[in-house]
Amino acid sequence: MIPLVYDQVNRWGKDDAFFIALLKKTGVKNIADLGCGTGRLTTHFAKEGLHITAIDPHEAAIATAKRKKISNCGKITWIIGDSSKLHANSYDAVIMTANVAQVFLTNDSWQQVIADVYHALKPGGHFIFDTRNPQAKIWEQWEKDVTPDEAVNQENGDPLEIWTSYEGFQNQIYTFYETVKLAQSGKVIMKEKIQLKFRTYEEIHSSLRKAGFSQIHVYGDWEFQEPTAETKSFIFHAEKRKTHHAQ
Repeated sequence: MIPLVYDQVNRWGKDDAFFIALLKKTGVKNIADLGCGTGRLTTHFAKEGLHITAIDPHEAAIATAKRKKISNCGKITWIIGDSSKLHANSYDAVIMTANVAQVFLTNDSWQQVIADVYHALKPGGHFIFDTRNPQAKIWEQWEKDVTPDEAVNQENGDPLEIWTSYEGFQNQIYTFYETVKLAQSGKVIMKEKIQLKFRTYEEIHSSLRKAGFSQIHVYGDWEFQEPTAETKSFIFHAEKRKTHHAQ
């Protein structure tokens, strides 16, 4: 993620509306937005009246998020860090958007995140996240697009181009690079390596069960319906078991 251009390249979409609709459906009030990035969607959560702990390890992204002006910004607490910063038994929901689930490249790191989330949720709490279906092979579409995205440097108005190059797969990990250039001169001002792990539906479902989640619902392609083999995006909604008191 390159904070300088992220919000301009990633505009409001069907996925954003779905996340908000799902949070409304669950009736949560206090959430953690894990991997919040520049706060592009976090601020919309705040406008819905939610109290949010927003966490991301990218210092520049958090700095960008903090500069955003929203009327009820007091409802957001910004934290630089990872899932270890979550407080135990504290949240009605933990949400990860924009395929953040795919940045955890090892099974150990992924299982650790799920464990941290589970302990951070209140009994009956919700863990909501999206991830791409590897069977849909979305990378094949990415690699066909050889045109740059366009953006503007918000500080000085310079037109920018974002070029993407693809290295491909090695051991289930997909690597690509984003390069930001000045549109007029072609000068490179920033380059970032990005790696993603494409886990199967079965792998994710099993990992959630292993962490202790009792109910797991899965939606396909930003609709409140079950996914199919052709589904491009899975939205997982796992619930932590409610505490049962002895009679």
